Amino acid sequence: MTTQVWFHWALLSAVFASLTAIFAKIGLEGVDSDFATLIRTVIILFAITWFVFYAGKWSDPFALRPKTWAFLTLSGLATGASWVCYFRALKVGDAAKVAPVDKLSVVLVAIFAVICLCERPAAKDWLGIILVAAGVILLGLKK
Repeated sequence: MTTQVWFHWALLSAVFASLTAIFAKIGLEGVDSDFATLIRTVIILFAITWFVFYAGKWSDPFALRPKTWAFLTLSGLATGASWVCYFRALKVGDAAKVAPVDKLSVVLVAIFAVICLCERPAAKDWLGIILVAAGVILLGLKK
């Protein structure tokens, strides 16, 4: 059985997210975490703009539905808040602890997907989600 295409993209996302944590932790030395988040955001803006143009994927943003704009705006605001919190945590905490705790989002996404999107993860999926939650709890315990 072949692995689904989404899995390859998700795995690459995990690889790049891990590099994000390491590069950010090193880059945060001597700089305010909020200012570092701004710099990162500007770089991302330029990089994704170049990619969209280069890949020929640019389209008229004014042709999008208001609902699309609303939810992409909410997603962008949530991303910004996540990045600010993540960089602040990295500034004062160990990357090897901050990044896994950040992945508590896996558990929250599953819960929100059930509530908001009417998704129904299988029992094996819930087992994995519970194991992620258990790992976060272990990381959060004091020595």
